[in-house]
Amino acid sequence: MVNMTTFYTSLLNSNAAQLLCVSLLLLLVLYVSLTWTPSPFKLPPGPIPLPIIGNLHILNLKQLDESLIKLSEKYGNVFTIQLGPRKAIVLVGYDVVQDALVNHAEAFGERAKEPMFECTSRGKGIIFGHGESWKTMRRFALSTMRDFGMGKKNIEDRIHQEAQMLIRYFESHKGQPFCPKGIMNRCTANVICSIVLGKRFDYEDPAFIKLTRQVTEGVENLITPLLMLYNFFPKLGFLLGAHKTVMRIVKEQEEYFSEFIKSSRQTMDENDIRSFVDAFMLKQQEENKKTHTYFTDENLLVSTWNLFGAGTETSSTTLLWAFLLMMKYPEIQKKVQEEIDEVVGSERLPKLEDKVNLPYCDAVIHETQRFGNITPLPVGRATTYDTHFRGYFIPKDTNVLPVLTSVLYDKTQWETPYRFTPSHFLDANGKFVKRAAFIPFLAGRRSCLGGSLAKAELFLFFTAVMQKFTFCPSPGVTSEDLELLPEVGVTLCPKPYLLCAVPRK
Repeated sequence: MVNMTTFYTSLLNSNAAQLLCVSLLLLLVLYVSLTWTPSPFKLPPGPIPLPIIGNLHILNLKQLDESLIKLSEKYGNVFTIQLGPRKAIVLVGYDVVQDALVNHAEAFGERAKEPMFECTSRGKGIIFGHGESWKTMRRFALSTMRDFGMGKKNIEDRIHQEAQMLIRYFESHKGQPFCPKGIMNRCTANVICSIVLGKRFDYEDPAFIKLTRQVTEGVENLITPLLMLYNFFPKLGFLLGAHKTVMRIVKEQEEYFSEFIKSSRQTMDENDIRSFVDAFMLKQQEENKKTHTYFTDENLLVSTWNLFGAGTETSSTTLLWAFLLMMKYPEIQKKVQEEIDEVVGSERLPKLEDKVNLPYCDAVIHETQRFGNITPLPVGRATTYDTHFRGYFIPKDTNVLPVLTSVLYDKTQWETPYRFTPSHFLDANGKFVKRAAFIPFLAGRRSCLGGSLAKAELFLFFTAVMQKFTFCPSPGVTSEDLELLPEVGVTLCPKPYLLCAVPRK
């Protein structure tokens, strides 16, 4: 028979031991909770995702940039979002975006592998390419385009030629209302065509009209909610069908440029290089004996339509915003014209060298780019390797979304971010001032390679038409009636409007 005294003593000791263990565990939990700091191996915080759809149920896909900025108020300027089955790191605000793209340029230097862009570009070209192929194409494109005048004074001749054609087109309407969108696309397209293809097109050329319309159609379709869903769930493409329009446009453009390249190959003279296409084909000849080269026919084709599309849409969209804003704010338009009259006069077109003496015009152009915010959510990036950023760990090949809206409208950087205010770029003495948060072409390794060309186009086209015309709304419409509303696409273009270009006396 068991000794009862021994039994109860053993039980008490057992309970005491359990109590001691529980007490020690509670003390350990308390200590950890008081001393715990975020692990450097932890992803940024974010909303709890649902199975399959992730966080799509809390996002407005038509205004994704605004949805992401709203979420940053709760989760911080670096947070994780689940887009269907894939995670993405969102960067909000100037400080964070600049830090990632410039201070950590190598880490955030890849292009996100979006199914739509992978289908159309196949990892090739300048915009959506990857790895060493992309680096080689970008270096070559930058070098070649500089050789053909990009960023140099002699680009003026090409732009002035188009400016004069544009002025004639405006004059042909004799002050009557017309929609400027189509002609602006063709005008800016001709500038990039003169570099990439070595030719300009007549504005009424049916093939040219079709090419520029396709650019607009592609931009409008690339960021529709259905196409976004295709990128999130590509296996459901047969149900969504949204990607088929973009695929058709790319196929038709590739067919056109393939024929152009074929023709150029037959007429190319290595002693008379006429264009980017010629320069690329010459490089192919030089690399012909190498066992491996990135100068392939496919890279040439994709790079050609990349440059054509990018060089057409952004500049024309910015100028469309500028014209609309001049109608909306006639007092600003008047100050622009007075400055041009005083500095340039009416006998010659404004030149790039005039920019330093036209600070108000320059400020209006910069503020148009900021306020127009034409690429609110640029094509996503990806990390090239495992990286630590702002106390968080971000694995290699993670998609990264820098929200440009949050930079150009950052309340800590701009005095009146939601108003069109040219004085953002002027000091107390009316001199032009640069602003660090002005990065409409983004920054870092994937910044727009045509930024210097776009700057020249915007200044020369804008001042040329302001010198010759006063822009007014259609009869019966007042400046107060004009709405500054964009059409949602990859770029934010103003909704179609009618413009009266009244010749100045």
